[in-house]
Amino acid sequence: MSALVSQDAVVQPPAAPTFSEAMKLWAKIGLLSFGGPAGQIALMHKELVEERRWIGEQRFLHALNYCMLLPGPEAQQLAIYIGWLLHRTIGGLVAGILFVVPGALVMLVLSSLYVLYGDVPLVEALFFGVKAAVLAIVIQAVIRIGRRALKNRVMVSIAVSAFIAIYALNVPFPLIILLAGLTGWLGNRIAPALFSGSAHGKDDVADIKGAVDLMFERGELAHLRPTKWHAPRTIAIWLPIWFGPVLLIWWLTGSASVWTEIGRFFSLMAVVTFGGAYAVLAYVAQAAVQSFGWLAPGEMVDGLGLAETTPGPLILVLQFVGFIAAFRHSGSLDPLLAGSLGALLTLWVTFTPCFFWIFLGAPYIEALRGNKALSAALGAITAAVVGVITNLALWFALHVIFREVHALGLGMNVPVFSSIDWRAALLSCATMIAVLKLKIGMLPTLAGSALAGVLLLAASG
Repeated sequence: MSALVSQDAVVQPPAAPTFSEAMKLWAKIGLLSFGGPAGQIALMHKELVEERRWIGEQRFLHALNYCMLLPGPEAQQLAIYIGWLLHRTIGGLVAGILFVVPGALVMLVLSSLYVLYGDVPLVEALFFGVKAAVLAIVIQAVIRIGRRALKNRVMVSIAVSAFIAIYALNVPFPLIILLAGLTGWLGNRIAPALFSGSAHGKDDVADIKGAVDLMFERGELAHLRPTKWHAPRTIAIWLPIWFGPVLLIWWLTGSASVWTEIGRFFSLMAVVTFGGAYAVLAYVAQAAVQSFGWLAPGEMVDGLGLAETTPGPLILVLQFVGFIAAFRHSGSLDPLLAGSLGALLTLWVTFTPCFFWIFLGAPYIEALRGNKALSAALGAITAAVVGVITNLALWFALHVIFREVHALGLGMNVPVFSSIDWRAALLSCATMIAVLKLKIGMLPTLAGSALAGVLLLAASG
């Protein structure tokens, strides 16, 4: 009898969450979303699909596929998408804001401590260890995404081509993504067997229906169906929200101010940051270090190390860049106040577009569920992102392990082998063993590497 009761309980249809219940869950996810996009997506899948059954497996993956095609942090956009599915625009706003705010507050505090105490020997030693851990984490990201995306020789070729294009030929990142998507779309027409299948390694997943799916079948989710006024209305509302503060700052401070540069540059990043923080970081680092002179090369690695220790999307590293840029070009303002305002402006132009992309495109994407051309384009883009992240891993390795690099032209750098830092090389190898072989988690690895950096520098004088 108890078995029958248990079985009946399992097959009971899931209840639609109230807005209050959803808000509590989004707050929980925002506070616990460590581990980068893979960990964040896994957390949402566990909470939303497996435990609460608010959304079905296939609809979850379909939403994730769309978010992978968008510029910006795919995990946060997935939260916005599901929040929108459940409770319309207000649900998407709450989900997206709560996903970012905890990490943004932590990042602001860490950035302030960095500029105030970053040159203290103990802090320098801590960051020496953190850099080694960050290198291991980026290499782990290459392997993890590569296993998922490089399913055949065609996908491997796309990844290799993307790496050569960005490392040796200095091809712009957005162009690489555009060509990869076009390759996938055309490949689906020419050789669909090579480009078909889920980009996330979950082919033929059982369609476990969630509360959203049942509500849709009952005709309760009218906002999932696009209307002829949906796109014009969304554009008219969200473009002024996005660009209004940037234009106001340009009018008040002039085109050459650091504020205008931050607003303009990171608005551009919001359009081209396909593949998340790892994929775009090399491009941001190049611009922030070489073009604008906001940061030194090693500081970009420090920023990613800080972002790795906070909840929320790794793209929060851009907040660190905006903080440092405004702090060092504060003009008549107090540097900490200027840095905080720079961080706030960076957050605005980085994350406001995420809401725009979702609210604009989600109704149309819901109408395109099962489109094979879209999945093929996604698979090719994900393969190209593997090549781009490999370039990022190489860039980190050069600046962590070697004190000097030599430019060969077209942006390609090679190490000066006589400048190797044996302590950094030793610590980097140890953290890679910890992450890749021993499967130690991200936060313990960061903490252990930071402590090891202090001990290693102290022992070597």
